[in-house]
Amino acid sequence: MTLLNATGVTKYYGADCIFRDVAFQIAKSEKVALVGVNGAGKSTLLRIVAGIEDADGGGVHIARGVRIAYLAQEVRFEGERTLWQEMEAAFAHLVDLQAEMRTLEQRLSDTDNPEWEAAMQRYGDLTARFEHGGGYEMEQRIKRTLQGLGFVEAQYDRRLAQFSGGQKTRAALAATLLADPDLLLLDEPTNHLDMQALEWLENFLRGWDGAQIVISHDRYFLDRVTQRTLDMAFGTLEDYPASYQRYLELKAERLERRLKEFKAQQEFIARTEEFIQRYKAGQRSKEARGRQKRLERLTQSSLVKRPEEQSKLKLFLDSQLRSGELVLALDRLVVGYENRDQPGVSGAPQVLARADKRELHRGERVALLGPNGSGKTTLLRTLTGELKPLGGRFRLGYNVAIGYYAQGHDALNMDATVLDEVLRANPKLDEMQARTLLGRFLFSGDDVFKRIRELSGGERSRVALAQLTQLPGNLLVLDEPTNHLDIGAREALESVLKEYPGSILFVSHDRYFIDALADKIWMIEQGGITEHFGNYTDYVVALAQQRSAAEQTASQESRPSSVAPSRRPTDDRRAAHSEDRQRKKRLAAIEAEVTMLEQELAQLKADLEAASVAQDVAKLTALGNQYAELEAMLNQRYDDWEQLAA
Repeated sequence: MTLLNATGVTKYYGADCIFRDVAFQIAKSEKVALVGVNGAGKSTLLRIVAGIEDADGGGVHIARGVRIAYLAQEVRFEGERTLWQEMEAAFAHLVDLQAEMRTLEQRLSDTDNPEWEAAMQRYGDLTARFEHGGGYEMEQRIKRTLQGLGFVEAQYDRRLAQFSGGQKTRAALAATLLADPDLLLLDEPTNHLDMQALEWLENFLRGWDGAQIVISHDRYFLDRVTQRTLDMAFGTLEDYPASYQRYLELKAERLERRLKEFKAQQEFIARTEEFIQRYKAGQRSKEARGRQKRLERLTQSSLVKRPEEQSKLKLFLDSQLRSGELVLALDRLVVGYENRDQPGVSGAPQVLARADKRELHRGERVALLGPNGSGKTTLLRTLTGELKPLGGRFRLGYNVAIGYYAQGHDALNMDATVLDEVLRANPKLDEMQARTLLGRFLFSGDDVFKRIRELSGGERSRVALAQLTQLPGNLLVLDEPTNHLDIGAREALESVLKEYPGSILFVSHDRYFIDALADKIWMIEQGGITEHFGNYTDYVVALAQQRSAAEQTASQESRPSSVAPSRRPTDDRRAAHSEDRQRKKRLAAIEAEVTMLEQELAQLKADLEAASVAQDVAKLTALGNQYAELEAMLNQRYDDWEQLAA
C-alpha cells in the first residue's frame, strides 16, 4: 500500500531553485533515509511532505486516512504544559476514539434500534483500533518512552519551558513517537541523545511497523534503522534501494558509469567534429554534412552532461612539535563545579567525575564517553584550564601543547568575520593565504566576509576546524567535533585525524566516528572513569560478553551442580591482546624518543667542547644545565623501557 506519492515537487527561495521535479513514493512500513550535504534541501522537502511548507510546483499526495507525525530540528512548544501533559496530548487521536466509543455504548444499550448491528460493527472496529493504538496502556507507554530517552520521574511534572534545548528536543521526539502515526518524519532525531538513548531509539524504530523518513548524519544509526536511501544533490533526488553503506557503493558505481558514458560521448563528438572539419569541403562533403546534422540533433536532445560531484573539505592537520612518551596523567583528579547556587559563598561543590591513575601516551586516540551530564565536557574544560579541579591533579607531559575544539564554538567571536577569525588564529597569514585556507573549508568569494553570528551551525563548525588547523598543539582535545557536520565533512575529518601524528582526546556520540578513530575508551560510569582497549565496537562486544558470562554464572549458582563451571577465557584473551598491542606501541615510542634524546645529547656534547675551547663560561653553564636535564630524561626513558619490556 502506497502511503505517499510525491510528483514533480519543485521549490524556490527567491530566484534560487532548491530542487526541481522531485518524485518518490513511500509504501507502508518502509524505513527510508534522506541524505545529502547541508543546504541541499532535505529539511525543506520534509516540511513540504508534512504540509508545513508549500511547493512551488508539483505536489505530495497522502493516502486517505494516513496520519503523519513530524519532528523538526528546531523544537518549539506552545503554552505552559508539563512534560507529562505534552505526552498525553500525543494521544489525542485515541481520546477521540474513546469519545466515539462512549457515544456508541449509549446507542448499543437499545437493542431494538434498527441501526444496532451497524453500531455494533462500528464499535468493534473502534475498540480494535483503540486497543491496537495502545489506548489501554497509555500511561505505561509514556513512562517507557520517557525513560528510554533519558527522563526521570522527577521531571514529569516540570514545565517544558524550564527544560534545556536538548531536553526539549528529546521531549518532542518522545511525543512524536507516542503519536503512533502511519508515517513518521524525523529531522535529525539523534541530536542531543547520549549512547544509551541512541540505542533505545534504534531498537524502537527497528521494531516499529510504521513507515518513516529519517534525516540524519549518524551513519551508524542509518545503517541500523533504514533499508532505502533517497539522495538529494544538485537540486535532484535519486533513489537507492539499500541502507547507507550499500548506498555508498551503488552511488559510486552509478557515478563511474555516468563518467564513462560522458567520456565516451565526448570522444565521439571530438571524432565527429574532426571528420567534419577534414572533409566538409572535399569529396566526402555530403557525408560530413550528414554527420553535422546528426551532431546537432545529439547536442540538442541527447547530450550527456558531466556528472556533478560535491565539493569536499580539504583538511590538513600536522604537528611539528614532538611531545614526550607520556602526554597526560590524571592523578586522583576530581572535576565538577563549585557551589553555583550562591556565587562567592562556600558550599558543597557539585562533583561530576573522578579519575584516578589514567594516562594518555603519545600517538594514542582516546574517546571519552558517558551519559549526558556525566562530566565529559567538564573534564575537557578542566584539562584546558577553563575550570579548576575540585581535587587531585593532572599533569601534561614534556613539550605538550593543547589544541582545543569547543562543542558550542565558544571560542568564536560572533561579531567577527570568517576571515578575521582565521587571521586571529594565525596572525602570520596574509589575507590571500587565509582566503586560500578558507577555500579548502568551502568558504569562497564574499562568504569570507560573513559575520560568525550569520552562519549556520555547520558553517561555524567549519570555521572552528579551520582555526584548529592553525594551532601549534600536539594534543588535540575535541568536544563533539562532528556536531553540525554533514556526512562528507565527517568523513574528511576522520581521514585527517587518522593521519595526525600527535595524540587525541575526544568526546563524540558518533559511533562510526569513534570506531574509525579510537584505540582506547575512557568511559565515565557511576562518577568514575574506566578504561577499555579498542574502539566502540570492541567495547560493546566486550560488554556483551561480560554480561553473558555474568548471567551464566548467576544461572549456574542458582542450581546446585557437582560439576565445576567451565571458564570462558575470551574476555581475558581479548584484554591481554589489547594490552600487549598497547605495550608494544609504547615500547616503540620510547625507543624512538631514546634515539632522539641520544642524538640531542651527542650534539650538546659537541657544543660543550666548542664552548670549552672558546672559554665561554656563560654558554658552558647554560649548555651544562641543558645536558643534565636531557640526561635525566634519557635515564627515565631507559627505566620506562625496562619496566614495559619486563
